[in-house]
This record gives sequence, C-alpha cells and structure tokens, in this order.
Amino acid sequence: QVEVVESGGGLVQPGGSLTLSCAASESLFNHNHMAWYRQAAGNHRGVVAYITRGGTTWYSDSVQGRFTVSRDNAKNTLYLQMNDLKPEDTAVYFCNTLTPTPDSWGQGTQVTVSS
Repeated sequence: QVEVVESGGGLVQPGGSLTLSCAASESLFNHNHMAWYRQAAGNHRGVVAYITRGGTTWYSDSVQGRFTVSRDNAKNTLYLQMNDLKPEDTAVYFCNTLTPTPDSWGQGTQVTVSS
C-alpha cells in the first residue's frame, strides 16, 4: 500500500521558489505529526521541517525563514513552500511522519537548484 506520494519538485534557479505537495494515506496523516525530509547525494536523510496535528511548526536552521510547512487535514495533504532556494537545497525531498517505518517511504521528489 502506497502511504505517501510526493510531487512538485523540479529545476529552479538560485533565489527561485517551489511548492512541494505530499498526498498521504488517511491512516498515516490523520494521527501523526508530519515532516519533510531531504537527502542530498552522499548524505543521510534528515528532517528539514515538521508540523504537528495542531499546526505547530519547526524548521532546521538551514531553512528557517525560507521554507514554510503547512497541512490540509481535510485533504490528507502536506505542503512545503520553498523560497529563496540555494544550491545547497538540492536534494530528494520526502514526506513522512516523525516516526517513519521502513516500508512507509515514498519515492520522493527531486529538487535541483542550479543556474
């Protein structure tokens, strides 16, 4: 069973913007805090932002002030608005809960920031 499907990635110039979306299964989404992760080539996957069911948000220092995470509980959808993108934001972006199981990962969506 597919738990999450990420979309919205692409190639963007430095300083540009993208909005990522994550359509999640109801069972995964409705009872969990949700997070965006990213994995750059050769690096480990890490959390860049998360949002609780009640709407409290957290951001890593590297994206604070540039990225905004939001969720639509009626649509089981998670969003990541990314502004002022930098080359170091290049990575595959994934969504999941804060306590993901190994079989719950989607394929992610590639974000490439380059001139």
